Amino acid sequence: MGLPKRRVSKARKKKRRTHQTLAVVRPTLCSHCGQPKPPHRICPHCGYYRGRRVVIVE
Repeated sequence: MGLPKRRVSKARKKKRRTHQTLAVVRPTLCSHCGQPKPPHRICPHCGYYRGRRVVIVE
C-alpha cells in the first residue's frame, strides 16, 4: 500500500475541494398565493403543494 511522500499543502487541498460547496437555495413563488417558498416544499403561507391543499394553515 502506498503512502504519501509529502504533506499536502493548504492551497492544494483547497483547490481540490472547490467544487464541494453547497449551492444557495433560491426561493420559488407559490403557484397559489404568490408568496416565496422553498422549492419542493409545502407553502407555509397557504398550505398548498402542486395545486392541491395539503395542510390547513391558520
